[in-house]
Amino acid sequence: MITPIASRYPEVYARWQRDPEGFWAEAAEAITWFEKPKTVFDPKAGVYGRWFPDGVMNTCYNAVDRHVEKGRADQIAFAYDSPVSNAKRNITYKELQREISAFGAILRDFGIEKGDRVVIYMPMIPEALVAMLACARIGAVHSVVFGGFAPKELATRLNDAKPKLLLTASCGIEVTRIVPYKPLLDAAIEMATEKPEAVILFQRPQAQAEMKKGWDWDWAALREAALSANKTSECVPVKATDPLYILYTSGTTGIPKGVVRDNGGHAVALKWSMENMYGIKEGEVWWTSSDIGWVVGHSYIVYAPLFHGCTSVVYEGKPVGTPDAGAFWRVASEHGAVALFTAPTAFRAIKKEDPEGKFIKDFDLSKFRTLFLAGERADPDTVKWSERILNVPVIDHWWQTETAWTIVGNPMGLGALPVKHGSPTVPMPGYDVQIVDDGGKPVAAGTMGNIVVKLPLPPGCFPTLWQQDGRFRESYLADFPGFYKTADAGYRDEDGYVYVLGRTDDIINVAGHRLSTGGMEEVLASHNDVAECAVIGVADQLKGEVPVGFVVLKLGVNKPDDTIEKELIALVREKIGPVAAFKTAMVIKRLPKTRSGKIVRGTMKKIADKEPWNMPATIDDPVTLDEIKTALQGKGMAT
Repeated sequence: MITPIASRYPEVYARWQRDPEGFWAEAAEAITWFEKPKTVFDPKAGVYGRWFPDGVMNTCYNAVDRHVEKGRADQIAFAYDSPVSNAKRNITYKELQREISAFGAILRDFGIEKGDRVVIYMPMIPEALVAMLACARIGAVHSVVFGGFAPKELATRLNDAKPKLLLTASCGIEVTRIVPYKPLLDAAIEMATEKPEAVILFQRPQAQAEMKKGWDWDWAALREAALSANKTSECVPVKATDPLYILYTSGTTGIPKGVVRDNGGHAVALKWSMENMYGIKEGEVWWTSSDIGWVVGHSYIVYAPLFHGCTSVVYEGKPVGTPDAGAFWRVASEHGAVALFTAPTAFRAIKKEDPEGKFIKDFDLSKFRTLFLAGERADPDTVKWSERILNVPVIDHWWQTETAWTIVGNPMGLGALPVKHGSPTVPMPGYDVQIVDDGGKPVAAGTMGNIVVKLPLPPGCFPTLWQQDGRFRESYLADFPGFYKTADAGYRDEDGYVYVLGRTDDIINVAGHRLSTGGMEEVLASHNDVAECAVIGVADQLKGEVPVGFVVLKLGVNKPDDTIEKELIALVREKIGPVAAFKTAMVIKRLPKTRSGKIVRGTMKKIADKEPWNMPATIDDPVTLDEIKTALQGKGMAT
């Protein structure tokens, strides 16, 4: 493997390979245990084994209380920055401890005990983070549902988690609109067969919600009463293997899969990752631009930064439009962030609005040293553009809701490896990543196949699905016995670098040739006029499937659309070859995305294939799918 002398990665990864239990036992020393685990891993427990099964600890204590006790009481824990509501608020570790302790007491007053579930349906406000940590404090299991989710989607999660209590706010705030939550929540509870016993609602000034007497409780009033009465709650000891949270991810059957996260392994892995993967020191300012509705928000807004004693920036805004494409630079500069973790979509949006990076000159980014990208494939063009305008390392890395932390990355804390554009680099300790064919046999370097991880998964990864061990085995372990199926496709090169080309269902079969739509997107994105793009495989009677490209142009492009479309077709033919059968590209105004910025390629494909489709629950703007249908009709490809 090509490694600079400075990187300790080969040595550290080899140490994990030689002695996995010793490696994680050492990492566990960074966590405060009420009872230290004597057993590091029990292969006979759970579905594939469990980490630290006899350890006892508390996640909230590790995130907050121990820092207060050890001298960080007056350090800012959360720096809340909300351009959409024109609000800012710094919360120290001591203030956070007081808020969490009081809210934990409120939860206890509502009968919430260790193991009870609490659903949190809230926007990006400090109260939501307090609620998560208060649940962790008293041993309750939180399940955060993205604020503004459709009632049907929320109802399915209520039915599965069976929460005693539902926490919410009166509204969320988008760039151009206020989204009232209470009507959506009430509709969900009406639909649900498993109904919570009560609702605690935080009233935001932008939209007041009507309260049902005896059912809805006012957050602010409860908080004021608890603080006035000096109500507190203690950190409840829980087993390392007890669940911390359930986070739902979409399932192929329409029934969401409840990813379970345990307490002990989660704390150990995330604490390890902050210094070793991200190169962050205790006390530094860290910013993850995501939402707590997603796993990135759970891991790297709330838990990992606080385990590590950092200041975590909590941003309620967008990369553009709040107010302009300089928003990210303003936040990083103002708070002194040393690193930013965001999705490639965010930087594509900035690149489209400000292709020359003019806004960046208005801000002091002298403390800023690394940009991390994850959540979807980082196309080389966007990575190179980001490197050029920021003049810092831009690090792609790959992981999943199921894992909670990096599977493949470039470990800044161990010494960065050479960047290869298009690759998130190498597997982290804990992950034995292999590329296999559909029969489970290893393939040669450079050959595309299924990306799998040898069991057991490392600490932090999900041990099962909520009360569905059978579905867990069937969905993730059955296809490749002894391995976890990531459902992503890709290859490893001669140096061991991993290339993730997309979900296995994004690998299309064109006249018997397996081709990656991600590879075609990489080619389209390299065109000078293209801001962002998507490629889908559309059913074809002759070839089985053919690729169709959609591109959004940079601002100020004056060429005719048909000229650009012809250039794109020629470019794919040149870079990939006639085998790609790439003959259709269309210029559109915008791509349909979820609120987290992921392009809904699956729904686009169903529209193109003239199949029945449902509106994705997390769609940012439903009109974008009508625009896709119209564009396809213009090419004679949709009804």
